[in-house]
Amino acid sequence: MPYFDAASAAPLHPVARQALLAALDEGWADPARLYREGRRARLLLDAAREATAEEVGCRPDELVFTPSGTRALHDGIAGALAGRRRVGRHLVVSAVEHSAVLHSAAALETAGGSVTEVPVDRTGRVGPGAFAAALRPDTALAALQTANHEVGTEQPVAEVAEACRSAGVPLLVDAAQSLGWGPVPGGWSLLTASAHKWGGPAGVGLLAVRKGVRFAARGPADERESGRAPGFPDLPAIVAAAASLRAVRAEAAAEGARLRGLVERLRERVPALVPDVEVVGDPVRRLPHLLTFSCLYVDGETLLHALDREGFSVSSGSSCTSSTLRPSHVLQAMGVLSEGNVRVSLPLGTTAEEVEGFLEVLPRVVASVREHLGAPATAPAEAPAAAGEEELVVDSLGKRCPIPVIELAKVIGDVPVGGLVTVLSDDEAARLDIPAWCGMRDQEYVGERPAPPGVAYTVRRRI
Repeated sequence: MPYFDAASAAPLHPVARQALLAALDEGWADPARLYREGRRARLLLDAAREATAEEVGCRPDELVFTPSGTRALHDGIAGALAGRRRVGRHLVVSAVEHSAVLHSAAALETAGGSVTEVPVDRTGRVGPGAFAAALRPDTALAALQTANHEVGTEQPVAEVAEACRSAGVPLLVDAAQSLGWGPVPGGWSLLTASAHKWGGPAGVGLLAVRKGVRFAARGPADERESGRAPGFPDLPAIVAAAASLRAVRAEAAAEGARLRGLVERLRERVPALVPDVEVVGDPVRRLPHLLTFSCLYVDGETLLHALDREGFSVSSGSSCTSSTLRPSHVLQAMGVLSEGNVRVSLPLGTTAEEVEGFLEVLPRVVASVREHLGAPATAPAEAPAAAGEEELVVDSLGKRCPIPVIELAKVIGDVPVGGLVTVLSDDEAARLDIPAWCGMRDQEYVGERPAPPGVAYTVRRRI
């Protein structure tokens, strides 16, 4: 069964498995103890730290292991903000950061601090100039991911790092999605990552803090991991994480080029095989193994279940896969279609045959979901002869994506060219998906207005 969700968790690398089993026998003792079992464990821990630091591009004494990448982000942001509290309590982040960063930002605002979210363009990329303009004299920290976890777009880390250096602001870089593919551009002050993203075991995160960066660890002090990650370390998992990082880096150039070719095949064929699809993310400056696309008139959760029944494991950032009724904050920041969103992220070793099998199955599955939901034909009905300002109101309150868009598409042909259709919806995804539908259908999006308990979205028929 092809597994195409490596961006969530990559399969355990064979080297990680071997190292984990070996370390279970040799690294079970407390590395802080002086007897031989403890010394043996300490040697393994030091070797793992040195190997990982070499791949990260930092000194071993700048790197600590945490229980997860999320924990590394929370602790890194909290520690840097606390260390620079005399400067101010302002944090700058991009609008497409991982939710762990945004949760830390929300906590700062709750505690009286301030946050600036830098917008991104339609590909999901932040502008270095816009990021630099968000820095203030009271900015304590800035945070930027190396590459986006949902759409794969690479960020201009080097340029942003230079702007932060000029402003005297430390930059925290979330390298979770990219560290297995190669070195991170220099200039960062703090770096985080997560082992299960590159084929290491779950439960191992990295937090690197450059010497000279003001940092005050939160919570009670602990003698382990420089006081930044309290508790007994999972030494076998750490050893496996370090071994697998070195192994995947050695394979990265060749395997990245091979997977990039398979993703290019997907980028070319998916829109050709499936009508009304929007491929999102930067087509060039992106991770080699990841592709995201959104299908009009499709319920994302239903689509993922249908693909799973066909033997393909993929993921989605669509609001339709969440009980919160909120679209993905990444897709929302990009202003792209959110319904029917599919993320395909290929693990190491994915074959061309598996990709071709996915391409064979996808059109039939999407067509089946659309038929089940009663999606309309591709083109609107023939326009009435007379033009005018006639308005039709569609009540979609209480209906989830993509039903409001489907109902809009069904009735747009019932008004003359120049006529209006207003959709009432309380699904937040409609704020993205109705304008996106207008762009894909060459209709005019007029705007929105409050219409409690929902919002009224108005479209003018152009064709």
